[in-house]
Amino acid sequence: MGRKSALASWLHELDAQDIKDILALRKDAADTHPHSLRGLADELTAPASLKRAVDGLDRACRDVLDAVLRSGAAASFDTVAESLRCNGKSSRAELKRALGRLRALALVWPVDDGLRAAAGLRAADGDPPRRITPPPRAPRRTGQRAEFADRAAIVPATSTVDGVTRLVELCDDDVVPLRGGVGVRELRRIAGALRTDETRARLWLELAVEARLLAVADQERRVLPTTRSDGWRGGSPADRLADLAAAWPRMAWTPGKPRPALAGQASECGDATRRGVLERYAALTGGEAFEHRHEVVADLVWTRPAAHDPSTTEAALVEAETVGLVALGALTALGRAVLAGEEVAAGFVPPAAVKAHLRPDLTAVAAGLPGRELSAVLELVADPVEGGWRFTGPGVRRALDAGHTPDEVLARLAGVAEHGVPPTLERLVREVARRHGPLTVTPVACCVRADDPQLLDEITRHRSLGPLDLHLLGPTVLASAKPAGETLALLRAAGYAPTTAAPDGRSVLERVPRRRVEPPGRKIGSWRPWRAPLTDQELTRLALALVERERPRPRSVPPLVRSHRPGAVRLLRDQSLVLRDAEVTLLAEALVTGTSVEIDVAYGPRATNRHVITPVDHAAGNLTAEDQTGGVHEFPVSHIRSVRSPRFPATSRGVPPLRSG
Repeated sequence: MGRKSALASWLHELDAQDIKDILALRKDAADTHPHSLRGLADELTAPASLKRAVDGLDRACRDVLDAVLRSGAAASFDTVAESLRCNGKSSRAELKRALGRLRALALVWPVDDGLRAAAGLRAADGDPPRRITPPPRAPRRTGQRAEFADRAAIVPATSTVDGVTRLVELCDDDVVPLRGGVGVRELRRIAGALRTDETRARLWLELAVEARLLAVADQERRVLPTTRSDGWRGGSPADRLADLAAAWPRMAWTPGKPRPALAGQASECGDATRRGVLERYAALTGGEAFEHRHEVVADLVWTRPAAHDPSTTEAALVEAETVGLVALGALTALGRAVLAGEEVAAGFVPPAAVKAHLRPDLTAVAAGLPGRELSAVLELVADPVEGGWRFTGPGVRRALDAGHTPDEVLARLAGVAEHGVPPTLERLVREVARRHGPLTVTPVACCVRADDPQLLDEITRHRSLGPLDLHLLGPTVLASAKPAGETLALLRAAGYAPTTAAPDGRSVLERVPRRRVEPPGRKIGSWRPWRAPLTDQELTRLALALVERERPRPRSVPPLVRSHRPGAVRLLRDQSLVLRDAEVTLLAEALVTGTSVEIDVAYGPRATNRHVITPVDHAAGNLTAEDQTGGVHEFPVSHIRSVRSPRFPATSRGVPPLRSG
């Protein structure tokens, strides 16, 4: 007999409660609504279902399962105990617990004096386990007020929002190539530009992609902001944090693994690792925290070895603290909201700052994350540095190149300055403006104009400007062979500071087009029609139906009788899961009119007794009936398996002798 047939035979020996327990633990098999115990055995041995069940086992259960599989047909309690050296009382108790768990999952079951394993299971690669791996010490807990964790998480959460925001802006202004992922060298460049380390830059990049703020432009093989990123950047810090926090448990990239960013997601299971970390911390009650993180990591590695190993679990925990989901050994309000799929409280992070303090040392700081208008002004004039921004000559020149006058720059700075514009910053803007714009480029196709003929003579002899093919049209005018945009770029790369001008000499405001890509849809592993999980009552009905379909059915079906009491029919139908409508109607008619019927009543998982009764009452799910001698019996309606007319005439309240079969 094959292992699949052996599983079906074992399922036939179980009662409805045992079948229900298996269905409750193997919900993927229950969701297919098998029509027979053989069909249930097929579903339980499907590769995907087996993998899901085995992945949920703890380390001890996996050791026992591996020992059973290696023993093959000779597997028994004694042989497994001997191979795993279960000589002590505690080790044999752990072996019994593991075998009980495997039996409940229909992975291993007893057959006579031996053990059988489900078809499709294979022993793990490598050396066989020498003993059952004991569970580690339970993580120690300590008392702690919940608000402490929330306060401690504000700083790292705010830093993550700021970092991802600056990363999206960097991908908007700079080219981030993608060749089999964002390579380590490119990650280091990004980390330097964002003033962070390589690990955090990888986390920010993958968070932004999972939150659909960045995507890959397939034709150019580069990372670009999505059409969704503009609205996200304009949102409040709390809304931005909510999107990032909700995206973190969905990331399938392995945490902490040295690799190119955005590579290999489809073959990894980092989402199970990250969600497992959150679920373990969610087991804490209010006012509790774990004392030592290494104990939490060891507990997760033993409980779910398929999804956790020490290095990746430790890295996932660090990520959770970076995003603000875990702090001080406890789950934060943000982490609880993400795990429950709820909206994050708006007060978890401070509101966006609308003003900044402009210091005399040409720096600026803001209390919290800058709002959209404040960010636009500071990014126009200043360069970001650690802890704030710094005003420099190139930054001011960037604003003037965009077409702003010195007065406009100072006015915009005054609008966001908390204590006004310091004199040192005003002098910097005026000095850069005084020396700005000695060259103007007119797009005729195109011309370069200057008041100084010697300057034009210098640039015509500049080697890096050879592609422009510059030549004099007059003492103060040069002709370029390239369009105005390319001419401007090459002149600026050569160290000059030209501006764009219209044919009449007026400055033209340059607007660099921003590229956007559509965010990809969220990936779903394998599509299947969605249905709500089966309730406990539905699992009971399914288990009863599977067991009852294996019982022999009567050959004759009583004709449908119209009942004079529809209420009795409805009540009996609600209390019986296996009787046909004609049988329910016949039983209700006998209850109303006092006539006799023949019923089969279940006693045990595979035995029925046959009775000829006259129903006299029905209450609390039990049918009260008399036999020939006038004795009164109670039959649970849920145990009645069939109803038919008696094989010989019977009058009202007069019944033939009680028979069993």
